[in-house]
Amino acid sequence: MKPHRRALATAATALALAATALGTVPAFAAGPGKGATKNVDYLGRTFTIPADWPVIDLADAPRTCVRFDQHALYLGAPGADQDCPSHLIGRTEALLVQPAAGEPVGTTVNGTGQEIDAADGTVRITAAYGTDRALVTGILNSAAIPAKAPAEAATLGARALTASAVPATATNWTGKGFDACAAPSSSLMAGWMADSPYRAVGIYIGGSQRGCAQPNLTAGWVSQQAAAGWHFMPLYVGVQASGISSPASQGAAAADDAINSAVNLGLSPGSVLYYDMEAYSSTYSSKVLAFESAWTERLHARGYLSAIYSSSDSGIGDLVNHASSYTMPDVVYFARWNGTANTNDPSVPASYWSGHQRVHQYTGNTTESYHGYSLEIDADYLDVQVAQDPAAPAAGVLFHDIREANGSWEGFAPLEGVGTPTMLARETAIAGMPDGSSQVVGIGSDGNVYHETRLANGSWTGFAPLAGVGTPTMQASKVAIAGMPDGSSQVVAIGSDGNVYHETRLPNASWTGFAPLAGVGTPTMQASKVAIAGMPDGSS
Repeated sequence: MKPHRRALATAATALALAATALGTVPAFAAGPGKGATKNVDYLGRTFTIPADWPVIDLADAPRTCVRFDQHALYLGAPGADQDCPSHLIGRTEALLVQPAAGEPVGTTVNGTGQEIDAADGTVRITAAYGTDRALVTGILNSAAIPAKAPAEAATLGARALTASAVPATATNWTGKGFDACAAPSSSLMAGWMADSPYRAVGIYIGGSQRGCAQPNLTAGWVSQQAAAGWHFMPLYVGVQASGISSPASQGAAAADDAINSAVNLGLSPGSVLYYDMEAYSSTYSSKVLAFESAWTERLHARGYLSAIYSSSDSGIGDLVNHASSYTMPDVVYFARWNGTANTNDPSVPASYWSGHQRVHQYTGNTTESYHGYSLEIDADYLDVQVAQDPAAPAAGVLFHDIREANGSWEGFAPLEGVGTPTMLARETAIAGMPDGSSQVVGIGSDGNVYHETRLANGSWTGFAPLAGVGTPTMQASKVAIAGMPDGSSQVVAIGSDGNVYHETRLPNASWTGFAPLAGVGTPTMQASKVAIAGMPDGSS
């Protein structure tokens, strides 16, 4: 389980020193919010803030972590590599004010992400808020900065899905990765590419509970890192379990906001986007599952793939226990800090999310150094190979071709009914029959075995699931089929319990039903491959 982070003592010291060095004017009882306030001048702008807020001059403390989980006013440009905890969850009222760098003048309000971004040609402001939006709008108004966007309600979900230089497959990777609270500098990324074991990076692209500012995280940064060989886990940290009141609408809104952020960063449709749902009490289970289902459905509707991050014993366990009741994510990302860099977990059956659909956060809050650059990270092992360019053929589609008796080929063509969410074929087999037909079996992404017949006239019956497969013990991983002289066919498949299961398709096209073979599934006979052949005497 990933714990919530504590404030670093060094960061707290830096805040106190910076506030003292900058100085403040005496408090007075007017201005935004309730209670005493103080005025802070920066680049000709005067900000009236609560008297107890620290004021941090980033020019004096460039390594300070700009964090939105505690009240503060940050002045200046954040350092390229902030000294942040590896992960922060939570957001309250805080502002980052820095010199404008050519940004368009105007204000953008993101109600879902709980953030106001404004620029007036002189300063650029990022204003985060938790429960008191009026406080930050009052601070902006005190500096004559507009705190409302001209078309605020239209900002969510309005951006079109656009082509990008970063392909969706940049979110695929098998191997080690890391996630850090703030996207590192390009210099650190280059050094870690040279010397570290990592080739994937978790980036926090948005959300109302994202705790760290992201000065490096731009479309240019993403494109540069992708070109250098890095792969990505785009993480969205939105409303947490206790804040879910309308699961369907909040889940869809979070997906829209995440897609907006992904598009802005150049992450193409087909990419995997991750929702960070921290550990929660079981009393919230139904709301969380409905929220995550809505998140996944909206991502799919808009051309992106879904992943859920959570603790193995909390959110991931809930998904496993309700796999048939809600729309499931394409990828699960489970936190279990056992130090083992693989994607095995006792909370997740081997057959669930088994098609390269897992990430394991195996350690956290660790500082590592490569090529002269140190960073506090959480370490991950990824096995994700699901993202795909939408213009390419759908993953798992089954193609068929015929070799004529004269040796010529007709050409491959996709079979209908494959490539659907439940029938993304992983393993297939085919057998020719004495009457000129052929029998085809394939394993779908739901673990079931699907079957169809190619009749002697060249038509197809269409794929249909076989009964008795897709159960907890019969989530098939391998399948084989043999045609018999009497017109029957024999099918064998490996279940998730390591046993070999068998059934017969009789000449009248009925099925006997899968049953396990004796002597398999024992500690010494956990099957991993399977094959079958029909013999002239009718045996196999």
